[in-house]
Amino acid sequence: MPTLDDDHTGARIKEQRRLARLTQRQLADLLPYSYSYLNQVECGARPATAAFVAACAKALTVDVTVLTGQPYVTELQRDRLAELVRPIRESLDLYDLGPNPDLTVRPADQLISGADELCQEVRATHLRNAARKLPSLIAELTHTAWSTPSTELWQALASTYRTAHDISVKLGYYDLSAVSLDRMDWAAQRASDPCLAAVRQYMRALVYFREGEYRIGQRLVASGHTVVGQADDTREALAVAGQLHLGASVISARAENATAVKTHIAEARRIAKRIGDASEVHWLSFGPTNVDLHEMSAAVEMRQYDDALKKAREISTKLPPKLATSRRAHFLIDQARTEMETGHTENALKSLVEVCRMAPEQTRYHPTARETITGLIHLARRTPDTLNHMAAWVGL
Repeated sequence: MPTLDDDHTGARIKEQRRLARLTQRQLADLLPYSYSYLNQVECGARPATAAFVAACAKALTVDVTVLTGQPYVTELQRDRLAELVRPIRESLDLYDLGPNPDLTVRPADQLISGADELCQEVRATHLRNAARKLPSLIAELTHTAWSTPSTELWQALASTYRTAHDISVKLGYYDLSAVSLDRMDWAAQRASDPCLAAVRQYMRALVYFREGEYRIGQRLVASGHTVVGQADDTREALAVAGQLHLGASVISARAENATAVKTHIAEARRIAKRIGDASEVHWLSFGPTNVDLHEMSAAVEMRQYDDALKKAREISTKLPPKLATSRRAHFLIDQARTEMETGHTENALKSLVEVCRMAPEQTRYHPTARETITGLIHLARRTPDTLNHMAAWVGL
């Protein structure tokens, strides 16, 4: 059986536990997980779920990224993606400097359409292209919004900040994502756009979801509902409200509140039935398909893997062709994890191969994909070449 080096999530949990001067038994007593499971994760015999990592991070009072090892700098440098992060960081710091007289800018309509195009790039998982274009677009929009302010320009600037958040999260720079969301709020206030403000609360809730702070996440979702309730009863507002319910469903699943999961899924499904597919609204992918995908994700979070696998098989037969690549990739990563947990290791590897082909940049830097690869390595009596290549590719 192949072995991993000490640079894996379990080893990092062990290191932080020792720094906190806790025994395995003492840490296990602080977790909603068994001592046996902690022991197996630390020695690398079992992959860590995202919920388990979040619970450990909370108990050890460290950021989740300390345990996941994000950002994966070596791979980012090899992919020439790390060098794109600093310009994004610098562009976010221009927000309060006003117009830049030394800057040559494109017409406002081109800047507004450019912000929308970057959202499309991220949904298509073209992270490098989006990251390369983003800093200059933020700079131009910042200048133009200060020079000739309008609702449309502030909305476009808020959209670019949202794209900065999306890229930062996918590459593992969570500190940068927090700055991006602050800037998004700043621009949304100037646009006087309650829907944008509610989307920002939704994204903040997912940050706390990753960190295991579920009560704060739930409060942010409730705040988002309050904010979007100030908007007119439009298709846009309904789609945002529906997506807030979907966010609440996975947060509730992590908190092991099955009743709340059902309530939020039912409410999101009711809205989706009323407005149909609204994937284009703020690029949230909201609609009947996304409700099904979140129902499956909630089952995964609650470790109801048999139920999740059944839902995954139903979903896979009816995924619409126009579903965003990023959303399809997320589904395949969830499916692979579910297949591994239910003993369908060959299918899990096939799902990973498919998602690597479809969305290589997103997959390489996705913690769950990496943990699933780790799990398959330990389950294999003889590691297939495909799995060996995949492990080397993600840096395991």
